[in-house]
Amino acid sequence: MQLTMTSLIDQSASVDAVSLLGHMDRDARGAVYTRSEVVEFILDLVGYCEGEDLVGSRILEPSCGSGDFLQVIVERLLNSAKKRSVGIEQLGSCIRAVDIGDLAIVETRQRVAEILKSHGASAKTIESLLDQWIVQADFLLSPIAHGFTHVVGNPPYIRQEALPKELLELYRKTYSTMYDRADIYVPFIERSLSLLSEGGKLGFICSDRWMKNRYGGPLRELVSNGHHLECHVDMTGCPAFDSEVIAYPAVTIISKTTAHAENVTRSCYRPKIEKSHLTKLVPALLGKKTHQDVHEAVDVVQSSEPWLLDNFKRLNVIRKIEQKFGLLEAQGCKVGIGVATGVDKVYIGTDDQLPVEPEAKLPLVTTKDLKDGEISWQGRYVLNPFQDDGALLELDKYPKFASYLSEHEERIRARNVAKKNPQKWYRTIDRIYPSLLKQPKLLIPDIKGSANVVYDKGDYYPHHNLYFITSTEWDIRALQAVLLSKVAHAFVATYSLKMRGDCLRFQAQYLRRIRLPSWDAISIEDREGLRLAAESKDQDACDRITKSIYQLSDKDWATLA
Repeated sequence: MQLTMTSLIDQSASVDAVSLLGHMDRDARGAVYTRSEVVEFILDLVGYCEGEDLVGSRILEPSCGSGDFLQVIVERLLNSAKKRSVGIEQLGSCIRAVDIGDLAIVETRQRVAEILKSHGASAKTIESLLDQWIVQADFLLSPIAHGFTHVVGNPPYIRQEALPKELLELYRKTYSTMYDRADIYVPFIERSLSLLSEGGKLGFICSDRWMKNRYGGPLRELVSNGHHLECHVDMTGCPAFDSEVIAYPAVTIISKTTAHAENVTRSCYRPKIEKSHLTKLVPALLGKKTHQDVHEAVDVVQSSEPWLLDNFKRLNVIRKIEQKFGLLEAQGCKVGIGVATGVDKVYIGTDDQLPVEPEAKLPLVTTKDLKDGEISWQGRYVLNPFQDDGALLELDKYPKFASYLSEHEERIRARNVAKKNPQKWYRTIDRIYPSLLKQPKLLIPDIKGSANVVYDKGDYYPHHNLYFITSTEWDIRALQAVLLSKVAHAFVATYSLKMRGDCLRFQAQYLRRIRLPSWDAISIEDREGLRLAAESKDQDACDRITKSIYQLSDKDWATLA
């Protein structure tokens, strides 16, 4: 992304916001520092090694912090130059390090100055190189010349809510990958890729959320055009940083290339953060040797599709199933999410707490009502302002409902949905479909270590913390057995983001990825067997019959399990 003079002029309104960000403390700026073993590992993977001619290279560190990467970069550059009898004073164009934090820049300059001094650089040379190498600026908004052979680092992890509003708007205007709920590291990757020369390599350690979720789609699309995903190292749960992080980190190596002989991505899962172990992984990840912990996959990057990198053997089985069977919603099933009200304390309560006409409330099921695979209803209702045809209830025909709404009108009108449509101020955020109440359905909470699929014969309306599945073709109990099986779990595990404790997210977008045989293709015997397995909570029977209807071999089943 090349910043134009017009875009730089547009930034004038955001100078104060950038300054504010620069003066924030380390945590507020999303700065997490990287252990030296990981820094050396990343530099080895991108080929920034002392044995190479680093004097002829240009390396960029777009978020240098206190110099974790930069100190190693400088040492390697100086040693490479010494081997080639190149003077230190000639290295001014070899490095560019940027950071927005004023205190971080001061600390980095001091550390790099000590390194230069130890290599015999004069005070004048040190000052000159520091000025050329280290810049305090907002990397996303500052003019930087193209043509870097390497870009490495640990970009900041800052959620959109933490950014000044005018700065967020400018980032969105400038970067196409700043999409949906994208965090700040996403445009960092976009701009870094744009600054690479042909054949150049980017090596980042940062959150892996963008590789699968919705907001990462535009960045994945960008990578698919003119780039190659060479390596991926999952470091979830590994002590890769100097402090514990919430984000799930991965090392990603991407090269800029218009053509490559192979489209192989090499991957490693949660390596030991020990220099000796990481050093052994490098040649295998570069395709020069083999290692039992390094695996290969072809065509990982396909347009904006999620990157499936965490279990290649399981992925191969999933691909076989995908070739044979249709998507869940193509087999007469529908995936949805329960109602969001915008102010649950007003809209949700017990029968006594909601003194309205019976037609204006529905029995509500939430995650708290699901216990041991069954519904143990705690007696909560949700206000229902809708008629069956989608029109709102006429308040003059429901005086109790009108009185209750009037009592809480201020809080109800404070919601965004009410502000956007004042005439319909008492509607819930999501439309309620009363007919859904009586439909047999499966209820699935979002975050779980394994599938928790609960049957509702048609007694409750789901809350927004529950996903639901209905079907016009499949028997809903039989479907429950399949969704409780290892097949369904493997699909979600393949496509889902992992949360703390390796819990999966059973969201609609991942549930819709599940493949399913047509109901007509299931034998009468297997139909009845699936129903009975679900009703009796017989996990072995769920798995055994599901394995049969998916025509899976013992080997494939063991891989899924």
